[in-house]
Amino acid sequence: MKDPKKPALHRDTLAVREAVERSQYGENSEALYLTSGYVQPSAEAGARRFAGDEEGFTYGRYGNPTVASFEQRLAALEGAEACISTASGMSAILMMCMGLLKAGDHVVCSHSMFGSTIKLIGTDLAKFGVESSFVSQTDVAAWQAAVRPNTRLMFAETPTNPLTEVCDIRALADIAHNAGALLCVDNCFATPALQRPMALGADIVMHSGTKYLDGQGRVMAGALCASQELVTKTFLPVLKSAGMTLAPFNAWVVLKGLETLDIRMQAQSARALALAQWLQDHPVVARVHYPGLASHPQHALAMAQQSGCGGAVLSFEVKASDADEARARAFHVLDALQVMSLSTNLGDTKTLLAHPASTSHGRLTEAQRQAAGVVQGLIRVAVGLEHLDDIQADLQRGLSSF
Repeated sequence: MKDPKKPALHRDTLAVREAVERSQYGENSEALYLTSGYVQPSAEAGARRFAGDEEGFTYGRYGNPTVASFEQRLAALEGAEACISTASGMSAILMMCMGLLKAGDHVVCSHSMFGSTIKLIGTDLAKFGVESSFVSQTDVAAWQAAVRPNTRLMFAETPTNPLTEVCDIRALADIAHNAGALLCVDNCFATPALQRPMALGADIVMHSGTKYLDGQGRVMAGALCASQELVTKTFLPVLKSAGMTLAPFNAWVVLKGLETLDIRMQAQSARALALAQWLQDHPVVARVHYPGLASHPQHALAMAQQSGCGGAVLSFEVKASDADEARARAFHVLDALQVMSLSTNLGDTKTLLAHPASTSHGRLTEAQRQAAGVVQGLIRVAVGLEHLDDIQADLQRGLSSF
């Protein structure tokens, strides 16, 4: 919860300064608290803390000062009342669904979302009676048409992985609220450095801190930013019971990563735009997906929602006569890399490339992949901080030999 006594600070300052109070030792860099339990001042105080009637840490699965610092900082960056963290981005989605949904409830999602998200909601939760509909990311009318009387949640990812499709957050928020549902936005690609979904009407912002919040590919983390009531009364009880707790060390790493989030996103986005422009003119590239390009179908919307920036992730399709040739050519480009990394993660300072059809979306059916637009010739590039000339030269090794 925001302290009314604190001065109003700019987002850049919050990224560096927002945290729990310093200890009695006066550390300047936030402390890493490695402990599974906490000594209580008295039996009565311990009882009040376990009951939630008094602030204070009780057990490592329930909370930790380092974890709390990360949560406070991310909430401040997103403009949210509160934040709750988890061990990974997918566990954050699971916590949200366990807290909000029950058998017979309905969820509306984009069919362009991350493959594991589609499987979790469409397949795994279906076993427990949760219904779901998957619609076009960019078709507002399709979202509206999918709403049912039992719809409790709408879940969007913008831009999407890997095609960078952008949805109209404000329009989806209106649809959700008119239906008595909540809107959650996965903000992993844009991050609060570029986009703040809650300012556009979203109720929940979901993060995989494994990506840009950390920024150097070191640890896994997840988080939900929302109202204090949702965090305290809906999500925290699930965390306490299910134990998808963020480790203090991981929280500390991502906490420090947030300090450079803005400058990393600006620098990596600038390289991504230049690379997308180069790929767009390449003779063996069929199509480039990047919101920063004027050719992107949602370019104007992306620029309005994402602070005039396209982000650091793009994807492109190699030219081919059929799916088999497309897959072979995509693999050839990836196997020819000598500098950049073939890795399914993203958000690193190192440029990472992946073949989504066989990795992040590999567990989906071919029909699901086709609906999501994840074709065999598609290559995703999460642009890092290497010199642009070196990134282009590394891609050119494979692209020049068709």
